[in-house]
Amino acid sequence: MSKQDRFIARVISSHRRHSFVQRDDGNVFEATRKGKKNDVVVGDLVQCDAISPTQVAIEEILPRKTLLYRSDEFRTKPLAANINQVAVVFATRPTFNKLFLWKAILAATAAGIDCLLIRNKNDISEDEASVRPIIDQLRQLGSRVIEVSATEHPQKTIEILNPLLIGKITLLIGQSGMGKSTILNLLVENADQKTQEYSQALNLGKQTTTATRWFDFKDGALVDSPGFQSFGLSHLELEDIMASMPEIRTRLGQCRFANCKHLQEPGCAIKKAVEDGLIDPARYAFYCELAERKLSENNRYP
Repeated sequence: MSKQDRFIARVISSHRRHSFVQRDDGNVFEATRKGKKNDVVVGDLVQCDAISPTQVAIEEILPRKTLLYRSDEFRTKPLAANINQVAVVFATRPTFNKLFLWKAILAATAAGIDCLLIRNKNDISEDEASVRPIIDQLRQLGSRVIEVSATEHPQKTIEILNPLLIGKITLLIGQSGMGKSTILNLLVENADQKTQEYSQALNLGKQTTTATRWFDFKDGALVDSPGFQSFGLSHLELEDIMASMPEIRTRLGQCRFANCKHLQEPGCAIKKAVEDGLIDPARYAFYCELAERKLSENNRYP
């Protein structure tokens, strides 16, 4: 086999064992994973063997720098590989779930990936009183939050987002209806057209909303993911959860017992901080729910 028949490419769209990959020269190939494996995700760098001028077989996945998951107790789903920023899009119409934001931030932090929160539709002023305390708290906890209106102020949205995205490989995530696709189409010319091309070639039909896709963008990339309503964290260990919540991480090692789970143990610095008003009770309840679920899973599957 010649060197021209074997090359490294980037996975730019994937559905089950069928994918599209893009070579450094910009050429795009339809790809099939060799064997019965279903382990390729968008963002992967893969070694390919040419089958025809337009088709390749994926032989190997190169080591990943990062991999973001979401999961529940039954399944862990990788979202994208080799990204260095997650942008979570949220809005007040339709109503967003702040737990989705908290879980997405936690998952990104645990994976070693920077997180950017994009509040869209900020022109809806009547929702300001309900969303402002949430944004203020997120900023106090160290999150980056920017506010735009992709529909009402498209040019301003582009001007705000471009400096935060240029040179980054950013995964866009969010609940359905938050305007993520509107933002993508503002930033990436022909994004809709490319999505339709991938879908028709893979014969996905109505399955297109489940596919994640890579778009080259200003010395980096935007990776568009389908909207989803929940963000599970079952793939994280309890230590990952503790280390990824800033109000808990900064107090680790201050409890009476070194193996404190910050639930019922006496002399717990975390519980004391909640009592003293230094940790939001809702955030502590969020931690307790995650911790108790993880401990329950570990006892169930020793």
